[in-house]
Amino acid sequence: MIFCGIFDGHGPWGHFVSKRVRESVPSSLLCKWQETLSLTSLGMDFEMDLDRNLHQFDIWKQSYLKTYAAIDHELKQHPEIDSFCSGSTALTIIKQGEHLVITNVGDSRAVLATTDDDGCLVPLQLTIDFKPNLPEEAERITRSNGRVFCLRDEPGVFRVWMPNGKTPGLALSRAFGDHCVKDFGLISEPDVTQRNITSRDQFVILATDGVWDVISNQEAVQVVFSTPDREKSAKRLVECAVRAWKNKKRGIAMDDISAICLFFHPSPSQKAAPLTISKQADMIKTF
Repeated sequence: MIFCGIFDGHGPWGHFVSKRVRESVPSSLLCKWQETLSLTSLGMDFEMDLDRNLHQFDIWKQSYLKTYAAIDHELKQHPEIDSFCSGSTALTIIKQGEHLVITNVGDSRAVLATTDDDGCLVPLQLTIDFKPNLPEEAERITRSNGRVFCLRDEPGVFRVWMPNGKTPGLALSRAFGDHCVKDFGLISEPDVTQRNITSRDQFVILATDGVWDVISNQEAVQVVFSTPDREKSAKRLVECAVRAWKNKKRGIAMDDISAICLFFHPSPSQKAAPLTISKQADMIKTF
């Protein structure tokens, strides 16, 4: 079983919030998973003809929901971290055998590289970028008396605002922390999905929005696939994103950029079949 996660902080205390979430999720999730597994197994006859993948997914989903609710509550009460106007995204995957569980809070993105009938590499986006202007997200926020709109100098960039329209201007609809707008539609509830890995699936990329703002899904999978050394693939993707920011968004502050690449099959040069994980982060905002 393998766990991978990307946590992108924002706001004055964002780096503290993301670090806390990153440190809390793996151990807390494992505890909740073990508890849920034990409680569920008590009333189950595993010799019955059940969809085991569905059963396994339901256990993970319930474990994630309980874990994220507890961590967000803990952040609100934390005596040394101010998460009132700061927060973090959380994008994680669990690989358990050939079963993949994908969980997302925020606008980081997971993209799967798979092959079509012609053997061509194609991207498949596994997550939703939780932006405030998505119809279901916007409806929840406005129903809670929050506001969603763009600033004049940022056309197309929708943000969440308190009823007075002054703060915090958050470009996400789901996040840990940011408790100033938790009463106005922002939630930390994760979107949890699953996928069975097939022989066509090659690898998955997890990356912050700093990558996807300047690189398309197709470009990203091609960059990773064309990197000879798999362990350097995430680094190369981050470097490509940094160059793209400089070329496409001159004069705009560069966003945090982090990426993880998880390969499912051995490379042609490998005799054994170990999984390869490549990770890279440039966590400095450039102005």
